[in-house]
Amino acid sequence: MPAVPTLDFAGHAFVVLADRALFWPRHAALIVADLHLEKASWYAALGQPLPPYDSHDTLDRLAGLAAATGARAIWCLGDSFHDRHAAARIVPAVAERLHAQAAATKLLWIAGNHDGLSGGAWGGEVADELTIDGIVLRHQCLAGERRPEISGHFHPKLRLAVRGRNVSRACFAADERRLIMPAFGSLTGGLDVTAAPIAENFAGGYRAMLVARERLLVFPCRGTGRDDVTASNAAAAG
Repeated sequence: MPAVPTLDFAGHAFVVLADRALFWPRHAALIVADLHLEKASWYAALGQPLPPYDSHDTLDRLAGLAAATGARAIWCLGDSFHDRHAAARIVPAVAERLHAQAAATKLLWIAGNHDGLSGGAWGGEVADELTIDGIVLRHQCLAGERRPEISGHFHPKLRLAVRGRNVSRACFAADERRLIMPAFGSLTGGLDVTAAPIAENFAGGYRAMLVARERLLVFPCRGTGRDDVTASNAAAAG
């Protein structure tokens, strides 16, 4: 794997990948959040037809990162499927790809608020959360959690004015104790990283981070000091 930016979080080194993912070399684990597989078919069922390729594109990118990093495990931090009925809409080709990925890597699905997961889905394992080396991995950060924590749910995006143009990019949001992942799915929206539903999860200042041209770019953000972890419906990013 070529030289890529690293991040020290809770005393452990993580590789920050430009395609909205983390790699934890110590465990050869690829960490992603909010795949929202079958979002296009959900829209189609509501009468808003979209090209039905989002699941394939997301899985293409996931498999590519797993191969590039040499990942032996993939940990998906919730909302891996867009809704609780997504399994009924998955075409055989997508189901086969999920089985193949689970056979190639140890695939862990952490349940999210959208998922309709059941034990052993597509050859993977299902859990409410994972704690490893003192770091908790879950879908949505938990109020009052004092252990280091990596989560998803909020789909943070950094919005900037660059040379007179407004630019929006998926980003990570983090302080010394809490790290919120960007959404990995190819058809996911996002919430401004400085918006209250995200800022209220940080007791003090925090950082928006993204990778560009193999460099980790860091932008300071101001927390609210409340550490409330706002209700998820206030931050529905889709």
